[in-house]
Amino acid sequence: MHYRSLAFVLAVAGAAALTGCGHKGAQGPKGPPPLNVDTATAMRRDIATFIQLDGQVAPLQDATLSLQQSGPLVGIYVNEGDRVSAGQLLAKVDDSTMQAQLAQDEALINQSAARAQSSALNVPITQQQTSAGVQTARNTLASDRAALQNAQLVYNQNQQLFRQGYVSQTALAQSQAQYVAAQQKVQIDQQQLQTAQSNTLQTGVSSANAQADRAAIASAQAQANTLRTQIAQTALYAPFSGVVTQRLMDPGAMAGPSAPLLRLSQVDVVYVNINVPDEDLGFIHAGTPVKFSTGSLSGRQFSGTISDVNAVPTQGTLSYRARVRQPNPGNLLRGGMLVNVTIQKQRHRAAIVVPRSAVGQTEAGNTVFVVETGNKAKEVPVSVGLQTDTLSEVSSPQIRPGTQVITTRPDALQNGSLVAVNGAVTAPGAQPAARRRPPGKGAAGGRRP
Repeated sequence: MHYRSLAFVLAVAGAAALTGCGHKGAQGPKGPPPLNVDTATAMRRDIATFIQLDGQVAPLQDATLSLQQSGPLVGIYVNEGDRVSAGQLLAKVDDSTMQAQLAQDEALINQSAARAQSSALNVPITQQQTSAGVQTARNTLASDRAALQNAQLVYNQNQQLFRQGYVSQTALAQSQAQYVAAQQKVQIDQQQLQTAQSNTLQTGVSSANAQADRAAIASAQAQANTLRTQIAQTALYAPFSGVVTQRLMDPGAMAGPSAPLLRLSQVDVVYVNINVPDEDLGFIHAGTPVKFSTGSLSGRQFSGTISDVNAVPTQGTLSYRARVRQPNPGNLLRGGMLVNVTIQKQRHRAAIVVPRSAVGQTEAGNTVFVVETGNKAKEVPVSVGLQTDTLSEVSSPQIRPGTQVITTRPDALQNGSLVAVNGAVTAPGAQPAARRRPPGKGAAGGRRP
């Protein structure tokens, strides 16, 4: 009996072993497990690339001011930080010496003017008198010459009559005396005519003197005007509206053209000067919009447009200076501030965009793995457009908005690989499939009792 029971147990154990071996042979070898991957959804959106450049804020106008005339500073009427208007008096040097010299020149002008006026009034009268004297002398000379001719004729006739005995010696002597007197009278008339003509020359001298007086007046007036200009230059006026950023002297100091006195800056509008490398020059021109920020004003961002781009590079560099003319309400931006400037380089609208990590490179070109039905990976060739640090523009008939693309690439990933998406959630109501058991077998592989 004992042997019979032992044989039965061994037979049952052997049958169980054979049944187990047969079930394992029917299942066959397992395939490789799915690869865990991350995915993202392709989207249609705008994509743009940007240029990051350095810049610096500078006042719209900035001038170091000096006085044009030298002298002790008698007044300086502003302090650092004061706002001034164009034309406002800022400082003054002593002008007392120039004022005294100007008064002297003005007195000389008045004196010369009075003398010139008197000469101007006398010249016409003198000219009229001398002209009348010359004419009178000429008339007298002509009359006396006629009388001389008559006396000479009488004297010659009496000489002939005296030789013929018709005229007495007394009558002859009388006609001779009249002839000699007429000659003397003509000589006197000639001298008087010369004197009258000399007076006419003197009138010319008087005219020359009057002209000299007028020239003296003009010279004195020019000297006075020069002094007035120099006196005006003893005052310093603001050339434009702005803020006093430096005061370098106090009253009593010697001011002059070579001694800087004040520094004035216009900051209600400022320039943002940007250094543009030559390779980026084609993307920047007048009117290009920019955004910039500065570490001095954390959290603030400013917008503006390029106002001009220099035609030649900055000396010793291959960078070109571009400027933004920026309104500055509240004077938040200050001269010398360093800024970070962002300028859009290119923009494509309504592009198909995927994470940049989804794009890989192969010998055949760029590719993207997409997840197909059945959780299988498919490698899709793509053309890459614009790229940012995180996104890539791709073009392929097989990638559309909503396409699931793989953003992580395990080394074993290849076309047709089975993948498991990290973070995937099973649809509600779905249950994992249970392993089928052989008919008539229990959980332990034995026959039901």
